[in-house]
Amino acid sequence: MIIQRVVLNSRPGKNGVPVAENFLLEQSTIADTVPAGHVLVKTLYLSVDPYMRCRMNEDTGSDYLQPWQLSEVADGGGIGVVEESKHHNLAKGDFVTSFTWPWQTAAILHGDSLQKLVPQLVNGRLSYFLGAAGITGLTALLGIREKGHVAAGANQTMVVSGAAGACGSLAGQIGRLEGCSRVVGIAGTDEKCSILVQEMGFDAAINYKKGDVAKQLRELCPGGVDVYFDNVGGDISDTVISQMNQNSHIILCGQISQYNKDVPYPPPLPPDIEKIQQERNITRERFLVLNYMDKQEASVLQLCQWIQEGKLKD
Repeated sequence: MIIQRVVLNSRPGKNGVPVAENFLLEQSTIADTVPAGHVLVKTLYLSVDPYMRCRMNEDTGSDYLQPWQLSEVADGGGIGVVEESKHHNLAKGDFVTSFTWPWQTAAILHGDSLQKLVPQLVNGRLSYFLGAAGITGLTALLGIREKGHVAAGANQTMVVSGAAGACGSLAGQIGRLEGCSRVVGIAGTDEKCSILVQEMGFDAAINYKKGDVAKQLRELCPGGVDVYFDNVGGDISDTVISQMNQNSHIILCGQISQYNKDVPYPPPLPPDIEKIQQERNITRERFLVLNYMDKQEASVLQLCQWIQEGKLKD
């Protein structure tokens, strides 16, 4: 069978900016027969995520991420439909997902590597299993529950950087659902800020490319910041940390501003900001959602319930 696939064509370098030429769309073939225990799947959705920048390096800088290999097909979160099955638990027409889905139009995969999906859980919107009801939603929910220490009725203020991104937009909504009394987002355009407030339920949003972010943050968070969902790192995070309260918490989800730089993860804070963190006893622990997979099933059901109730938008 003839297929189309995306392979890694070159590496941008640890300090380089990725370009389209780092990838190559090519024609290839897969076997015409499906072996026992395997299924033939047609790809429907692929998720392209910030962490993949690390996989473009020869050394990902992480013990849990494997680098993509040159001239080999890229992979990540994906969803497809079974077209032929030789696996006892999967049938033609079943929708399935995997964290290691190859970037190609069709594939033969072992059935044991796939998770069967129930479209009704997300009102038929399958792509939600890569977003609000997938690893992105799990990262937001478990990050808040495990590292945010949010308590209903505690009058906590949450700030989210990268707030218009896949994880950030969910984190703000979940922060509210979990009990935060005020949620403020930081994004890069007026349009994104407007969507956060008008559609995603944020109380306010700051365009970091306009005006004085520190000043706006003081105005919008007069009682200081109790929980910071950090997706970006860098100057934005330094500004937020400087306004965090005693015994507050940083959910260290990502450091997008640092992904094109050869620095350790998580990147060290500047000395003055590190001093603030220590003096105010602000927690800043690395968060990896894969360490909490024992809570995956219950958490996905919670996310799906919010989606069905219209409380969580992807």
